[in-house]
Amino acid sequence: MSTFAKTIKQYEKECLKNDIPAETVMAYLLEISQRERYALFMHIDDEMPEALANEFHAGMERILKQEPMAHVLGYSWFYGYKMIVNEDVLIPRCETEELCALILSRIDEIFPTQKTVECADVGTGSGAIAITVAKEERRVKMHATDISEEALVTARQNAKNNEVDIDFTAGDMLQPLIDAKRHLDVLISNPPYIPQDEQMETSVVDFEPHVALFGGEDGLKFYRMIFKDCKKVLNEKAFMAFEMGWDQRERMSKLVEEILPDARYEILKDMNGKDRMLFVYFNC
Repeated sequence: MSTFAKTIKQYEKECLKNDIPAETVMAYLLEISQRERYALFMHIDDEMPEALANEFHAGMERILKQEPMAHVLGYSWFYGYKMIVNEDVLIPRCETEELCALILSRIDEIFPTQKTVECADVGTGSGAIAITVAKEERRVKMHATDISEEALVTARQNAKNNEVDIDFTAGDMLQPLIDAKRHLDVLISNPPYIPQDEQMETSVVDFEPHVALFGGEDGLKFYRMIFKDCKKVLNEKAFMAFEMGWDQRERMSKLVEEILPDARYEILKDMNGKDRMLFVYFNC
């Protein structure tokens, strides 16, 4: 058997050879061993227990073949909540946590005294956004839609695991909300926004659902659909929140101004200084 230190060093080298961040090794080991970093370092020169070593080696071999760590684990952490992930849903990204934080802030600013805030998450995938907003803001009544029945199976399980009540409905974009005659204060979406012909990393293209990644020829297909139909489900005073591609500011601005000329909007940067979030306001 090998020590923790030698095993970690061995796989860090292998990760770098395969263009995988070296810190993936420690992150994966901490998850499967359920140890804090300081506790692991206290025993860094100890031999790795056989059962842990076997699980670690098997998982790292999958990761070295570009399989996402979240798929190897079967879950991902998002805003402090544990979310099941699989081949049917997109793995939640840290940038999307920023979107959730801003949504919660805007709800407090725009609806400070409203007892119930009607929200919908369109294209919910794993349910990460819907679950986070509903858990963090108890006034929210959350509806969530997705065209994929398989994705909704995962989303419902995540909602159950995180003990939050969400109304999930299958259907294309806003149609389930229109059919149900919803009247929303907040409409949220992190739609597919990657242009169809854009080159992507193997770990993304080979392991994540294309229906959740690609947004037509220019990446804006689903924003157009939402912008054109949004007034059918929004209250007079309402806002919409979206994640977007970092290089879409100019095209997105033109699209909002063209389809929603009476709305106020802002495009905000993420923690890396990239344009990432679009907020559209109606009478607020």
